[in-house]
Amino acid sequence: MISSVATERCIGLMSGTSLDGVDGALVEFSDGGLRVAGFQSAPLAPDLKAELLALNTVGADELHRAALAANALVRTYTEVVQRLLEAACLAPSDIRAIGAHGQTVRHRPGLYDGTGYTIQLNSPALLAERTGIAVVADFRSRDVAAGGQGAPLVPAFHQAVFGRAGTTVCVLNIGGIANLSVLGADGGVLGFDCGPGNALMDHWCERHTGQPYDADGAWAAQGQVIPGLLDRLLAEPYLHQPPPKSTGRDLFHADWLCGHLQALPAAAPVDVQATLTELTARACALDVERHGRASRQLAVCGGGARNRHLMRRLAALLPAVQVQATDALGLPSQQVEAAAFAWLAYRALQHQPGNLPQVTGAAGPRILGALHPA
Repeated sequence: MISSVATERCIGLMSGTSLDGVDGALVEFSDGGLRVAGFQSAPLAPDLKAELLALNTVGADELHRAALAANALVRTYTEVVQRLLEAACLAPSDIRAIGAHGQTVRHRPGLYDGTGYTIQLNSPALLAERTGIAVVADFRSRDVAAGGQGAPLVPAFHQAVFGRAGTTVCVLNIGGIANLSVLGADGGVLGFDCGPGNALMDHWCERHTGQPYDADGAWAAQGQVIPGLLDRLLAEPYLHQPPPKSTGRDLFHADWLCGHLQALPAAAPVDVQATLTELTARACALDVERHGRASRQLAVCGGGARNRHLMRRLAALLPAVQVQATDALGLPSQQVEAAAFAWLAYRALQHQPGNLPQVTGAAGPRILGALHPA
């Protein structure tokens, strides 16, 4: 846990694979603990969301478009930071740093040359200039440089907040991609991406209903799972790879889904939605069974925690496990990831590793992030 004498504050910003907006958390650190003192959200402008989605695939003039998209994203980041400061009656000088990882558009850790790369659109220098607060960024690329997958980045935070000595706890974050942290009874931590979270469900829902997401999973609950389609989706090799592993829209995108649907041109859209929801539930439940068998608790955060149908399916697939949103553990499910990036920024400022395993060497501890002074 964190050790400090006086209360210090950091802001964490999160814009994830779902592309539904930016979440910001104001986190106070004192006496070895943390408290979320403020939370704000702002949607992404439709044209920016469309551009960020388009930049996930090869296109014309990518460098120019990516730079402008990063600037636009920072404008939304700045808006969220200003809202947090105003609501808390704080000045920029009251905040030690902002943790902002940016928007992932390509993720290829370990590929091509043995190191690979991960690309997040961000302009931390611009964010520092606009807010007057130092910014810690480049979290994912720093982790890849240290031999990690660059994702997920939250397992160490999950351990700090939800870990219980002598008890195995699983924490499942369901954003655009779902990731699982297994917090071992012995203090060990395993974290990896399970597979698709909300990304495919959101895509299909918006395409066929015009709504950005399936509220409460109500539409999916009206459909019937298509067994043959579910079997084909679950046969995706990534879902059966052992950790460590990470994924994103590079694999689980609209064309991937369309390829599987070609043999089912008459499938009812509502039944496809039910199948996609079941895919997320099954992939996550299988990983809990494989890697967190000792756990009797699954704490769920991210947008998926608010999908009642998905939560019911997880509970049905894991009858021996208590499935509940992290709200029941004291941290609202929507706030977890933003709070995690405030924590990661604070750890970086303390020259402490924020990832697992905590590797040290001649260069010192493995630290996530690079500092951009205000």
